[in-house]
Amino acid sequence: MSEQLLTPIDIHQVVQERYGAIAQGQGVSCCGSDAECCDSDNATSLYDTDMLAGLPVDVTGLSLGCGDPVTIAALQPGERVLDLGSGGGIDCFLAARQVGESGYVIGVDMTPAMLEKANANKERMGVTNVEFRRGQIEALPVEDNSVDVIMSNCVINLAPDKAPVFREAFRVLKPGGRISISDIVTEGEFSPALRADMARWAECVTGAIDVDTYTSLMREAGFVEINVADKRSADEIVPVQEGMPRVFSARITALKPGHSN
Repeated sequence: MSEQLLTPIDIHQVVQERYGAIAQGQGVSCCGSDAECCDSDNATSLYDTDMLAGLPVDVTGLSLGCGDPVTIAALQPGERVLDLGSGGGIDCFLAARQVGESGYVIGVDMTPAMLEKANANKERMGVTNVEFRRGQIEALPVEDNSVDVIMSNCVINLAPDKAPVFREAFRVLKPGGRISISDIVTEGEFSPALRADMARWAECVTGAIDVDTYTSLMREAGFVEINVADKRSADEIVPVQEGMPRVFSARITALKPGHSN
C-alpha cells in the first residue's frame, strides 16, 4: 500500500480490528505475535505490584500500555479524570481507587469489544465512580473544561493525526488541569514505506512521531510546562528495520494554563 492510500479511516479500521481481536482473546498483542512490547505481561510489569492487588485477570490481562500514567499523574481525592483509549479499563480502575468516591473517572475508547470488556469488569468489581464512553480521541464525547486530569497509555501514537487529539485534550481540561502520558515516540522519522504499513501502525510502531514534533503539537494546542522524562529505548522490543528511527517509550506531562477552582 502506498503512503497516499493510507487514510485516517483505514488506520482507525485496522487499529479497531486489532484491539477488538485482543479483547476477544484471539491471542495477539498490540505489537504483533512475535513482539514483546505492549503485551499484558510486559505492560503490567510497569506498575507497582501493590497497585494491581485485587484487580481481576480480565483487567490486568488487557493491560497493553507502555508505562504507568496513573502514578505520573499524582491523582488526588475528588479529582475528575479522563483516560484516552481506556481499553479494558486498567488505568481507569487504578485511578478510581486514588480519586475515591468523591472523584470520577471517564474512559473513552473506540473499540466496542474493549468497551464491553471494561463494562463487564466494572460490573464484576462493583465500581461506581467509573464510566466508559465510546468515541475517538480526536473528537472526545466530553464537555468543555470538565476534567482535572487526562491520562493516556500508549494510545496517542495510534492516532492518524495527533494535532486534534491534543486540541481536544486541551478543550476538555479545566484551567490549571494537567495531562499525563505514557507513549511511544521517536528520534527521527520513519521511511515513507514503513509509515504506510498499517499493520506496523496498529502495532504501536509506525504511528509514533518524533518527540520534538510531538511536544510542538502539544504546545500549539496551548499546553505549557511540557516535560519529557524516562525516555527508555524500545530497541529491544521493537524489531529494527531499515528506514526506522530510534524508538522510545516516554513519560510526557504538561499543564493547561489557568487556575483550577
